[in-house]
Amino acid sequence: MHREIDTLILTPDDMGRIDRDAAASGLSSYGLMERAGQAVAAAALRRFPGALRFAVLCGPGNNGGDGYVAARALQEAGAAIAVYAFGDPAALKGDAAEAFARFSAAVLPLADYAPLTGDVVIDALFGAGLSRDLPDAVIRTIEAVRKNVLPVLAVDLPSGIDGRTGQVRGQAFEAVATVTFMCRKPGHVLLPGRTLAGEVEVFDIGIPGRVLARHAGHSRVNTPALWRVAFPTETGATHKYVRGHLAVFSGGATATGAARLSAMAGLRAGAGLVTLLSPSDALSTNAAQVTSVMLRPLDSEDDLAALLADERLKTFVLGPGFGDIEKAKHYVRRLAESGRQLVLDADGITAFRDDPVSLFQLFAASGTRLVLTPHDGEFARLFPDLAADKSLSKIERAQRAAARSNAAIILKGADTVIAAPDGRALVNDNAPPWLATAGSGDVLAGIVGAHLTQGMPAFEAAASAVWRHGEAGRTAGEGLTAEDLVNALGGLSQI
Repeated sequence: MHREIDTLILTPDDMGRIDRDAAASGLSSYGLMERAGQAVAAAALRRFPGALRFAVLCGPGNNGGDGYVAARALQEAGAAIAVYAFGDPAALKGDAAEAFARFSAAVLPLADYAPLTGDVVIDALFGAGLSRDLPDAVIRTIEAVRKNVLPVLAVDLPSGIDGRTGQVRGQAFEAVATVTFMCRKPGHVLLPGRTLAGEVEVFDIGIPGRVLARHAGHSRVNTPALWRVAFPTETGATHKYVRGHLAVFSGGATATGAARLSAMAGLRAGAGLVTLLSPSDALSTNAAQVTSVMLRPLDSEDDLAALLADERLKTFVLGPGFGDIEKAKHYVRRLAESGRQLVLDADGITAFRDDPVSLFQLFAASGTRLVLTPHDGEFARLFPDLAADKSLSKIERAQRAAARSNAAIILKGADTVIAAPDGRALVNDNAPPWLATAGSGDVLAGIVGAHLTQGMPAFEAAASAVWRHGEAGRTAGEGLTAEDLVNALGGLSQI
């Protein structure tokens, strides 16, 4: 069963407001810390039954408080422990001070920690709220743990990961697993934090859903539960035109493969008809390679006018292998003026690198009809200021780009972010690493086009396409080619 807590992504600032609100509503803030620390201890015992000793490293704030609770619980369970503190535990405040007071065993300075074979490190130094580089003393400890190849269980987030951006602040632990509380933070889902966090356990420490909802933003992990209701439903009355007609622009004779991949992906992903729009010099090349995809010559303005006269043709994909920058700009302008939906990828994005505002203006006056699918380099061509601003997380960059362009943005990568102009953002986490292969993005563009032409709103079409793309990658397996990816696209039962 889908629960809101399973998909929520909260920034550290959001979580701070929630903690304060929970305490103001009458919940015991120390009770929340007690449950958090007990959850860490339970995870440690479950995951590392063969540990000879748990080395609990406690920081100077509430993350350290969680560590003292976990250390006490492990000691009460009969486990061997050693506790090391960064900073003076006597200087702790509030709940962390109470957690320390309830822990009766010795606490040694962090500098005294000497890794031993058989140790499991519980990292309770700094959690998701870290926003500065780690102190040298902590970096030395991380390096010693890494040198001795010891497993790490992180509390909230591995120390050294910025919880808002997922970036490394000087150095960071690489955890086998992370126990976090109530919901994930951006640092759990954005790279490199996602990799360094290992397997993330989200533990409900008892903050009411109403408190979460009051402060939650619009970021979630991308799952079918968030867009399944918008997915087209097939009935006995469904026919090919109900499922929509998608058109994909082909490049010239020596650059046709990318568009064919998009076209075949669109057909596999549910479009009722797909037409490949080909310059005359590429017709024979394309004709030799397509069967179920239709082929139509497109060279002149008259050809384009005749194409746009067909009102059933509502959705286009432009960019994969297209090549001709000036023609791309002209086609995009005509599509925008005629009210069509457009997936703009690759060369289509590059075409507007010198004047991105002109692209945004073309699609500014109506609902969201444009989906942009850039990787980081292409994103920088359209949004150079956002790409250069290292203070922004990938989620924030995508959100601002979507608002500026009035487009659904798919900011690609192993941690693809999908954003809408209204501020909604999803982070995808089902893509296997072998999805990074030539032609993979062309396939994604075709899936987005298929979902759009079947009637899905742009944001939901983009999010569902990214998720299906990831699932197809899992199905095809390691060593896949883009053609394998197309063939692995499942039907609606896959959703």
